[in-house]
Amino acid sequence: MSIQLSEHFTYKKLFRFCLPTIAMMLCTSLYSIVDGYFVSNYVGKTAFASVNLIMPVLMIFGCFGFMIGTGGSALVGKTLGEGKRETADRYFTMLVYLTLILGVILSVAGVIFMRPIAYMLGATDAMIEDCVTYGRIMNGFNTAFMLQYLFQSFFVTAEKPQLGFLVTVAAGCTNVVLDALFIAVFQWGAAGAAWASVIGQCIGGVLPLFYFLRPNSSLLRLRNTGLDINIWIKSCLNGSSELMTNISTSLVGILYNFQLMKYAGENGVAAYGVVMYTQFVFAAVFLGYTIGTGPIVSYHYGAGNHDELKNMLKKSLVLMLGGGTAMLVLASALAVPLSDFFVGYDQELCQITRHALSIYAYSFVLYGVNVFASAFFTALNNGGVSAAIAFLRTLVFQTLAVLGLPILLGLDGIWWAVTAAEIIALMVSVSFLIVKRKQYHYL
Repeated sequence: MSIQLSEHFTYKKLFRFCLPTIAMMLCTSLYSIVDGYFVSNYVGKTAFASVNLIMPVLMIFGCFGFMIGTGGSALVGKTLGEGKRETADRYFTMLVYLTLILGVILSVAGVIFMRPIAYMLGATDAMIEDCVTYGRIMNGFNTAFMLQYLFQSFFVTAEKPQLGFLVTVAAGCTNVVLDALFIAVFQWGAAGAAWASVIGQCIGGVLPLFYFLRPNSSLLRLRNTGLDINIWIKSCLNGSSELMTNISTSLVGILYNFQLMKYAGENGVAAYGVVMYTQFVFAAVFLGYTIGTGPIVSYHYGAGNHDELKNMLKKSLVLMLGGGTAMLVLASALAVPLSDFFVGYDQELCQITRHALSIYAYSFVLYGVNVFASAFFTALNNGGVSAAIAFLRTLVFQTLAVLGLPILLGLDGIWWAVTAAEIIALMVSVSFLIVKRKQYHYL
C-alpha cells in the first residue's frame, strides 16, 4: 500500500517512504565510483587522477538539474498541498522545459571550453588528454544528467519513489556492466568510463520523460502549458541552496586538488579521489533522505499542518545525528579495505589513502544534520535561509579550513578541514532553526 504525502509519518513510515530515494541516490553515486575503480585498476593512477581532477567541473554543470528539481519540487509540493493539482502539473512541465533548455546550453559551453578549463584546474601534460576526453563526453550529455537529477526529486513529489528507484537501478546497472565492457574488455580507457556513464544517465534521464508524458497513476503529468518566467525564477531561487551546495563542494574539491598537488603531488589527488568516492556513498544516504522528506514538508506547509512539521523536524534530526554516528564507525572500519580495493596496486598511495579516510570519517557525524537543515528551509520555500546555510557551510567554512589548517597541521590539515567546517556550520544551522521557529511553527 502506497504512502501519501498527507499522512502522519512515524519512523516506520519515514523509513518506508525514504528508502527508495536513499537507494536511488546510492545508485546514482555508483557512476563516478565504478568509473574510478575501473580507471584506477585498468588504466592507471594518472588517468585516475585526471578523472578526479575534472569531476568537480562536471558536477557543477550537472547540479543545475538538482537545483531545479529540489526548488521546483518544493513549489509543486506546496501547490499540491493547497489542492491545486492542475496548477502543479503546469509548474512541473515548465520546469522540465527549463531543464532541457539550460542543459543544452551548458552542454555546448562545456564541450567548447573543456581544454582551457582542464589547464586552469592544474592538469599536467600527462593528464590533459584524459581530462579533456572524459570531460567532453560527459558534458556532451549533461542534459540527460540534469534530467536524471530533476526526476529524482519529482518522482517523490508524485508519490512514486519506488518507480524512481527502479529507473535509477536500471541506469546504475547499465553503467556498471558497460564500465567492465568498455574499460576492461575493449580497453577504451577514460573514454570508455565516460561512455558507460552517459549511457546510464540517458536511461535515468530520458525514460521518466515518457512516463510523465503518458496518463499515469502518479500525482503529476506533463501537459501543454505556457511559460511563466516567474515560476522559473522562484524555483531556481528556492533551489539555490542545493545549487550553492553542489557548486561550493565542487569548488572546494578543486581547491583540495590544488592543495594536495602542493603537499602530496599526484598521489594526494588520487587519494582524495578515493575519499570522495566514500563521501559520495555516505552523502547519498543523507541526500536521499532529504529528497524523500522535502515534498512531505512542503505539502504540510502548504496545508498549514504545523504539528506534522514539528514531527518531521524532530524525527529527522534524531535520524540524521544517529545515522552520522553510525557512518563514522562504518567509514573508520572500511578505511583499509576501501583503500586496498581502489589503489592496492601502489603501497605508498594506499597508505596515504587509508590515513586520509580514517581522519575524514569524523565529518560524517554532523554532515547529515547540516544538510537536512538547509533542505528543510528549501522545503519551506525559504531559499534565502537555505542558501545561507549552504553557502557558509560549503564555501566559506570549508575554504577557510582547507587553506588554514594545512599551515598548522600539514597534509593532515587538509583531511581535517571538512570536519572543522561541519562543526562551525552546525552553529549556523541551529541558530536559523531557532530564529525562524515562530514564523513556521515547527518548534
